[in-house]
Amino acid sequence: MRIAVVTSHVPFIEGGHLIIARSTVKALQQAGHEAEMILTPQNRFDRIFQAYLANWLTDVSEDGLGRKIDQVISFRFPSFAVRHPIHVNWLNHRFREYYDLWDQFSANLSWKNKIKEYWKRWLLHRLDNYLLKRKIKKIYAQSRTIQERLRKWGGINSEVLYPPPPQRPYRLEKYGDFILAVSRLQKLKRFDLLIKAVSLLGSFPGKVMIIGDGPEKPRLASLIKEKNLENKIILTGWTDEDTLIKAYAECRAVFFGPYQEDYGLVTVEAFSSGKAVITCHDSGGPTELVSLSKGGLVVSPEPESIAEAINQILLEPSLAENLGKRAFEFVKTINWEETIKKLTLAV
Repeated sequence: MRIAVVTSHVPFIEGGHLIIARSTVKALQQAGHEAEMILTPQNRFDRIFQAYLANWLTDVSEDGLGRKIDQVISFRFPSFAVRHPIHVNWLNHRFREYYDLWDQFSANLSWKNKIKEYWKRWLLHRLDNYLLKRKIKKIYAQSRTIQERLRKWGGINSEVLYPPPPQRPYRLEKYGDFILAVSRLQKLKRFDLLIKAVSLLGSFPGKVMIIGDGPEKPRLASLIKEKNLENKIILTGWTDEDTLIKAYAECRAVFFGPYQEDYGLVTVEAFSSGKAVITCHDSGGPTELVSLSKGGLVVSPEPESIAEAINQILLEPSLAENLGKRAFEFVKTINWEETIKKLTLAV
């Protein structure tokens, strides 16, 4: 089969959906399909409807040589607006500010802007419902969290299909003396909770390595300095893949406590490295995976609870090892072979 994998993209931002899309293309090719990734525009916040129109006008039924494209697999908004008669959507999220993040987004708007955004939200909900219910043959949600959002806002049915970890050379080398955290540095990832937790530990028996970059980096660096934790917490910025895989291989465990994460590849990457994950009750996808696997600790999104979990993991090496083994066995059940079968036999 000739299959187009389509996702929308904001320039200069490397999101998890891009990693999953590239991994899907690779897995399709390994399964014997001809596959290619197509990036469609998302646009900035105030131009979202123009982006929907651009995607809607994109017909992906043929390739550049006039050959038939047999199927489309789309991901996030507004890529699911592209047109194809055999269209499977593997959703990671819609426009969250108009869905689950509406209360936070609208809280500080003036009354005039709140009315304007309310009507834009109303229109977008109906547009999404039309596209997802009428124009797509099969919808997979990348987590139960996403599945529940689809039901709550739109009454849209879906099947949960967790993305496997990217095809990287994960390995377990040791359970070292540091906690690893990996992600884009933005508010929803809540790295400030991790920093505050470390500040509560006093004679902290290990270190923390934070790999990532983003708009929150200056604030996090300032918080680390304010708490006198420069010798305990390292902000590395982005690293290459080899350095990232080595960090997973050598850490004691991974902290990943975002707010209502859609899925969170960090979790399955840690699991693939035999490492436990510390997450929070309201972290969405990571909470699901840790709860299902019993391969980590789920705590309250408060510095005190996170500090207690980190301290426990560092002081009890056998705990980290046992949780890591459970995580590793669980992640074997999320594999690309079965995933591709579902994505390509869904219609």
